[in-house]
Amino acid sequence: MSNLIDIQNQIAILQKQAEEIRARELAQTIQDILGKMDAYGITVEDLERARGRTRKSVAAAKSGNPAPAKYRGPNGETWSGRGLMPRWLAALVAQGQSKEAFAI
Repeated sequence: MSNLIDIQNQIAILQKQAEEIRARELAQTIQDILGKMDAYGITVEDLERARGRTRKSVAAAKSGNPAPAKYRGPNGETWSGRGLMPRWLAALVAQGQSKEAFAI
């Protein structure tokens, strides 16, 4: 029976082989895709449109105005109320204070 070090060495060798195979297959797949794109005249914009995204819509979604702050902490920290509760507010709530006490 093999010991732990032998098994870990075998795992490392197999992971390296898997990475090499993946790199080869990835390169071949990319070449296949590029060949089909050329053959059919497909552009990156066509692919984005097919996924329901365009460069303009992606840029517009990222460049929107941030939501206004709804909560302000004792040190001037702010939170819009969207997403995860920030650490500063979570700590205050854990101490027994209400989140509404920090509403703007």
